[in-house]
Amino acid sequence: MIGYVTLGTNHYEQAAAFYDALLAEIGASRIMEGEQFIAWGVSPTKPSLGIIKPFDGQPACVGNGSMVALVVDSPEKVKALYETALALGGSDEGGPGPRGTSGFYAAYFRDLDGNKLNAFCMQS
Repeated sequence: MIGYVTLGTNHYEQAAAFYDALLAEIGASRIMEGEQFIAWGVSPTKPSLGIIKPFDGQPACVGNGSMVALVVDSPEKVKALYETALALGGSDEGGPGPRGTSGFYAAYFRDLDGNKLNAFCMQS
């Protein structure tokens, strides 16, 4: 149902480098690019994630309660994304581990602009 998600940035070049490195961990690369935006994905027909300079020219701001969840296929990839995000200057919002008893395994972090992300997988 979701085609793409964009996150506003006030630090375009730094955000681009952050997401180039972070999303490479899961095989994503730039699939669209313009003066105001960059989108990453694994395929043009799959959901993508982008950064954007706000169209109205106002500063980008973080949505309270907003989060982008990146699905991966193993706890090792959850941990790799989390560790890469922190190594790139992101901040911790909850380290890798199981959440509840349903098999949900996740890690939470923020990008350089303070946008909250999560990497998760379902374990059997």
